[in-house]
Amino acid sequence: MKQGLGGRGLKFTVSIKKNHEFRHLYAKGKSTVSPYTAIYCKKRRKRENHLGLTVGVKIGNAVTRNRVRRRLKEIYRTNESRMLPGYDIVIVARARAAGATYRELERDFLFRAKKLGLMTEETP
Repeated sequence: MKQGLGGRGLKFTVSIKKNHEFRHLYAKGKSTVSPYTAIYCKKRRKRENHLGLTVGVKIGNAVTRNRVRRRLKEIYRTNESRMLPGYDIVIVARARAAGATYRELERDFLFRAKKLGLMTEETP
C-alpha cells in the first residue's frame, strides 16, 4: 500500500497532486458547499481514497493557510476509518474557514461527508 499525505499515518489515502485530477473532480464530481468548505467527490475503481486539499490565497497569509490546511488534514485523518473506500475527494477551504474553530470545521466536514455518502453507517 502506498504511503500518502506525509508520515502522519493515513492508511488508506493517497494525495492528489496533479492539476488535471483536481479539474476532473471539479467538472465531474458531486459537490456540497458550506461557508467553511466545498467538498467534491467521485467514485473510483480502486479501494483506496485519493485526497486533495486546496487552500487559496483569499484565506489569508501563509501561516493562516497552513493552519487551515493542517486542521483539514487532521480532521480527515482522524475520521479516515469511518470513510468509505474508493473515492477521489477534494476539500476546498473557503474564506470563513480561517476564523473557524477546529470543532466547527470538523462538524462541517462530517456533515458534508455524510451528505455526499462518504461515511460508513455508525454503530451505536
